[in-house]
Amino acid sequence: MEETILVGDDLMRGVPSPVIPKEIASHVLEGVEVCDDILKNLFLCLQINDIEPFCQDEIVLYRQCAEKRDKEIRERLQDSEYKLGFSMPLEDAKERANQLQSEVTLLERRMILASGLEGMEGFRQRWSLHGQIEDTRKRLEALNHAMEKRESQSSPAKGTTPAVKKRWFFCCNDLLAFLEQPLKQDSN
Repeated sequence: MEETILVGDDLMRGVPSPVIPKEIASHVLEGVEVCDDILKNLFLCLQINDIEPFCQDEIVLYRQCAEKRDKEIRERLQDSEYKLGFSMPLEDAKERANQLQSEVTLLERRMILASGLEGMEGFRQRWSLHGQIEDTRKRLEALNHAMEKRESQSSPAKGTTPAVKKRWFFCCNDLLAFLEQPLKQDSN
């Protein structure tokens, strides 16, 4: 069995860490383990040993912590957008959705430009942009989902009035049927 030796580039597997907008950063990062102590230990190990094979434990620990942190941050970002879409005025939510859509379009254009870059720098830019595009799209989906749910909840509220009238109508029919019964029996 071969032993795999991790290097710094192995930390670039999967999607990159999400970019957190300034306006919701404090809310999203509250209580999240940001892995700063583990990262300090990794850098200290690299500084002492000068090469990655002697820092395998630190690389593995940081990668596990970063994956957990990024997953939690992504969930919180989407949850924040969902809450904003559900609670802010509808016009503001639509404006925010347009803003996020514009951001996705801009990132996609930057991705096209980055596709012309070769080598490691081109890879890093495409890798980073791909992660940003996916995160922004998911935030936009969460915002749109909240707005759709909000609109669907408000439309049944308008529909309850006819349902009440309908019940009243059926109630009146039952009452009329009851009142007509003695008349039918009297006529026989």
